[in-house]
Amino acid sequence: MVNFNRFTLDNGLRVIVHEDNTTPMAVVNILYDVGARDENPEQTGFAHLFEHLMFGGSVNIPVYDEPLQRVGGENNAFTSNDITNYYITLPSANIETAFWLESDRMLNLAFSEKSLEVQRNVVIEEFKQRYLNQPYGDVWLKLRPLVYKTHPYRWATIGEKKEHIADAKIEDVKAFFKKHYNPQNAIMVVGGDVTTEQVKQLAEKWFGQIPAGEKYHRELPQEPEQLEERRATVTGKVPLNDVYIAFQMCGRTDEGYYAAELISDILSRGNSSRLYRSLVKEKQLFSEIHAYITGSLDKGMFVVEGKPLENVTIEAAEAAIWEELERISTELVPADELTKVQNKTESTMVFAEMALLEKAMNLAFFELLGDAGQLNNETKKYLAVTAEEIQRQAKAIFRKNNSSTLVYLAEKPEPEFA
Repeated sequence: MVNFNRFTLDNGLRVIVHEDNTTPMAVVNILYDVGARDENPEQTGFAHLFEHLMFGGSVNIPVYDEPLQRVGGENNAFTSNDITNYYITLPSANIETAFWLESDRMLNLAFSEKSLEVQRNVVIEEFKQRYLNQPYGDVWLKLRPLVYKTHPYRWATIGEKKEHIADAKIEDVKAFFKKHYNPQNAIMVVGGDVTTEQVKQLAEKWFGQIPAGEKYHRELPQEPEQLEERRATVTGKVPLNDVYIAFQMCGRTDEGYYAAELISDILSRGNSSRLYRSLVKEKQLFSEIHAYITGSLDKGMFVVEGKPLENVTIEAAEAAIWEELERISTELVPADELTKVQNKTESTMVFAEMALLEKAMNLAFFELLGDAGQLNNETKKYLAVTAEEIQRQAKAIFRKNNSSTLVYLAEKPEPEFA
């Protein structure tokens, strides 16, 4: 159970306080309700670019990390297709430094041509290194547009192409900031050795005077149901062939989400999971195989991905995967197998409650979903899933006409002639 208090400032900033006096540390986590799905299709990668720009200094604080390091703090951030999240951990005695830094860049982020140029180059270099010049790095650049034809999930968080970042103009950046980076679009969680009254005073002092901004109302094109099988084959400089079979699935707030996540665990969590036991150990068809979900707020993806051994054809590899998917769709999962993955999920969530930063992030995310208090009901929802629900979700997801298969073939070396 994660206990918390909450209040909202007059400018719309939602604040959640988790008091924990068992630690001398504190965390300030700010979640902005903006991700890659909120980008203009002609200007993708902006949410991620902004994550970098937010560390580029402000009008008042030229080097963001410097004052934080002086008081023993650390910080980082991440961007997904749905959210952008910033966090600071530091000794609780110095917590006002975190309020000062976060409020300052919410109000006074420095928009200089020099800062934009520096961060633009950093992001372009990241695009090249992680997505273009790394084995299998461009998989998500190819798989997402295969699965999504309408919804903005069709491009990766890094962006659809690096040219969109290269062409980013200062006026575009300012417009994106004004639209998304304001108190009404943010959730702040403060956790650790703090009191709610202390956080109230600091929040009012540092964030209370920031203008609320205009409320952003999301109107995204929804992805229609997939009704035909899709396939693509690419060849690249990779060590082994790789097969990705992606399926559309429900969104994060749908009741079916919990069964879908447990299905991914039944198939692929640990060495006793079905795919590993059957296709790696017993049949020896794959060197590795995984199943996972994206956990997207809107319609998500369920992905099965495996690297067949060199003597195994792509056709045989795919057939073996489909055999396992058919099995979980037509046969009820034995009670002990379902209990095993439910217990693993429960233990994972219990451990998450022990980590201050993870608690703060989870509270912010569940508040975004509608109510931070629902975090305390998550375990029950996983434990309530029945074998019948598992089968029902598997049948709904694992259909040929709901599949998008990307085959990544390893380039064969050129024959050498004497």
